[in-house]
Amino acid sequence: MLGIERKDGGVVVVTMQHGKANAMDVELCEGVAAKMRELGADALVRGIVLAGQGRIFSAGVDLLRIVDGGMAYAQRFLPALSDMFNATFECPKPVVAALNGAAIAGGCVLACAADQRVLAAGARTGVPELKVGVPFPTSALEVMRFTVAHRYLQSVLYGAGTFADGDALARGLADEVVEPAAVLERAIALAQSFAALPAAAYALTKRALRDATIRRIREEGPGYDREALAQWASPETAAGLRAYIEKTFKPSK
Repeated sequence: MLGIERKDGGVVVVTMQHGKANAMDVELCEGVAAKMRELGADALVRGIVLAGQGRIFSAGVDLLRIVDGGMAYAQRFLPALSDMFNATFECPKPVVAALNGAAIAGGCVLACAADQRVLAAGARTGVPELKVGVPFPTSALEVMRFTVAHRYLQSVLYGAGTFADGDALARGLADEVVEPAAVLERAIALAQSFAALPAAAYALTKRALRDATIRRIREEGPGYDREALAQWASPETAAGLRAYIEKTFKPSK
């Protein structure tokens, strides 16, 4: 599910290897969250690169599992999804997302929880959740609020679009765009440059920047997330998800 490779300078590359699209289910979310906390507490680790495989970083939530699992599965999944975002966002070490390909919906949020994002030229990223008919959990909203350029925040969320190249840069969804073959190498180099900084000073600065966001997630999230869970598991949402899945993934004639 996760490939682990150690590089010079104390940098660890974590590669999601969960099916063709790294679709987010309970197992992947729990695995990423646990690994981010483990590496964050490891004194030998100075930086982390989070990557996907092939041409996809992550296509987002496994919608079929949501539809098939109903409320029982949603009650497990949404907390696991939020915990993965939180574990990445709160990690005291430098975290660089190597967006080797599409980073859609939850994949985009996970990338935005990192400190920096290196995007493959031509690859698209964005959060089409409202198009699918599911609300954002608090952690996802707050991560996007922290990362996306303020003037674009509402259009990115309400517009439910995806962006590539300069459009992604302008919105804060990417910090650099490089050729696909160079994404991982550039992300590692960036993580190594951060890892060379004094670790305690980096961690304290990162905590100061993110503490207000973390407090909002912890203090305001539970009430809102109960409403979000009810919508994720509602019959209306399930019907909308089925229609979206059939339209998007129907076999070509």
